Amino acid sequence: MSNSTSSEKIILGLDPGTSVMGYGLIKVIKQKITLIQFGVIHLSKYSGHELKLKKIFDRVLSLIDDYHPDEVALEAPFFGKNVQSMLKLGRAQGVAMAAALSREIPITEYAPKKVKQSVTGNGNASKEQVAAMVKTLLKFDDAPKLLDATDALAVAMCHHYQGGSSQKKSYKSWNAFLSENPRRKK
Repeated sequence: MSNSTSSEKIILGLDPGTSVMGYGLIKVIKQKITLIQFGVIHLSKYSGHELKLKKIFDRVLSLIDDYHPDEVALEAPFFGKNVQSMLKLGRAQGVAMAAALSREIPITEYAPKKVKQSVTGNGNASKEQVAAMVKTLLKFDDAPKLLDATDALAVAMCHHYQGGSSQKKSYKSWNAFLSENPRRKK
C-alpha cells in the first residue's frame, strides 16, 4: 500500500526509549506537512526488559497497521557514559526497526543533533525548544506534556526535510538490512 512515489506520504517518527517511547505520524502532500497523530508508549510499568521490548514491537506494529506509513524514521541512540543504558536503548531501537522491517517499511536513522538542527536550526536545542518549534510548524495548540512525543514528531519532520534520506543507512527490508550487515546473521 506504499505510495511513496506519489506526492503524498505518511512518515512515522519514533523516539525509542525503555521507560517512555515517543511516536508521531505526519502526512506530507507535496511540501505541506500535517499532523496525523502523536503520543507515547509507557513502558516503566512493565517489570522485565524483555516484556518492554515485546510491548515496543507490538505497539509499533499496531501503529503501522493502523496508519500505513510509507516510511519510518528513528532517532539513533546517542553515546552516553552508562553502557547498560545504551545497550537497553539500542535494543529498544532495534525492536522498533524490526517491527517496521517485518512490514517491509523503509527505515532511516537520524542523530539527535541532526533532528534538532533540522527542526530548530540549532543542533544543541533543548527538548522544550524542539517541542515549541514542532507545535508552531504543525500548528497545534496543545503541546504534549511528554516531550518524547514531540521528539518523535521532530524525527518525522527531519526525515521529510532531509528528503527521506540521511547520512545514515536506509533499509527497505529485513533482507536488505542483513545483506548490508552480514555479521548480524549469527
